[in-house]
Amino acid sequence: MTVECRFCSSRLDRVFADLGRTPLSNSYLEPSEAAIAAEKSFPLKVMVCDECLLVQTTETVPAEEIFRDNYAYLSSTSTSWLAHAARYADDMTQRWGLDSRSMVVEVASNDGYLLRNFVAAGIPVLGIEPARNVAEIAVRSGVPTRAEFFTTAFARSLVDQGIRADLMAANNVLAHVPDIADFVGGFAALLKPEGVVTFEFPHLLRLMQETQFDTIYHEHYSYLSLVAVEKILASRGLRPFDVEFISTHGGSLRLYACHQAAAHRPTDRLAALKEQEREARLDRPEGYDGFAKDIEIVVAAFRQFVAEARARGETISAYGAAAKGNTFLNVCGIGAGDIRYAMDRAPTKQGKLLPGSHIPVFAPEHFDENPTDYVVILPWNIADEIKDAMARVRRHGTRFVTAIPALAID
Repeated sequence: MTVECRFCSSRLDRVFADLGRTPLSNSYLEPSEAAIAAEKSFPLKVMVCDECLLVQTTETVPAEEIFRDNYAYLSSTSTSWLAHAARYADDMTQRWGLDSRSMVVEVASNDGYLLRNFVAAGIPVLGIEPARNVAEIAVRSGVPTRAEFFTTAFARSLVDQGIRADLMAANNVLAHVPDIADFVGGFAALLKPEGVVTFEFPHLLRLMQETQFDTIYHEHYSYLSLVAVEKILASRGLRPFDVEFISTHGGSLRLYACHQAAAHRPTDRLAALKEQEREARLDRPEGYDGFAKDIEIVVAAFRQFVAEARARGETISAYGAAAKGNTFLNVCGIGAGDIRYAMDRAPTKQGKLLPGSHIPVFAPEHFDENPTDYVVILPWNIADEIKDAMARVRRHGTRFVTAIPALAID
């Protein structure tokens, strides 16, 4: 069957990574035989377009099935992410001179974690969040939010209502949309002539350098480089003009974009990133080859750790019922017989089973009565935060384990 690029419609022939069939990484299960029997799985294969160089999944699971009614991820459960959001609000307010006459719009605004900072500063905001259960949390906290998928048509409807944005934020959502060109078109429609949009997304180059294959899951339809994103923006009349490297999600970009005719001038930082991607050969199709072998090495090392620990009669738990962790466990073939339980602060995940592996999820306090010899930190990107929060487990002689970019036992 011929598969076409979701952006330029060219035929896809080059495989980046094939992770087999896995369930949706945020589809946590009720602990019942019926729920387990009804669990769905989908192919998780990623390919590279030789024409536009967009790295993308081949299976388009309908976004409504992933995000609409009972989405489990809440941004406010991570203290480091809340701090990141607060810094962003301060920086953007100062850099762009935002005040009570401005309008800030966030797309995929989750539970209002970021916009609440602008609200507190008296700056008008609008959140757009497709998951109804999460949007309701934001509204209750005082953040005006529309429970809608962001599209060009929806953006135009907001313009018809007199809404235009001075600043738009899109954190970790650009990769989450199947029709990426239409999604970007919505920013072009809603942004004022000199307005600014910031896109934050994990950088494909870091994913490849550090074998971050666990960030591949069905919610992430695309895996983004500046090379590809610049082409997508240009197709809708936008252009990047600045970039920052940020540490979130294992190494991300904050890309600043504006209308083609806007006055914002390209920065040296943007030019440096273009050169970095050229040196890494991300500007040519063959630069994406070889990633599958790197995955095999990481998987083999973790499976060996688990097998040897079990052979010694040692026990393992996990911290962080994160989407990336679910990809990792399912690709490694690890289940409830290997890891006794997972811990997570999010009430929406507690009492559920992890998809695929069916490991039960508890609050972090569960460890105190059920200690294990090892705690595997699945969201390795916030490992330091978790080690600090769970420092008490060391009293039991427990050691922390991370598996990416390479196995490490602390």
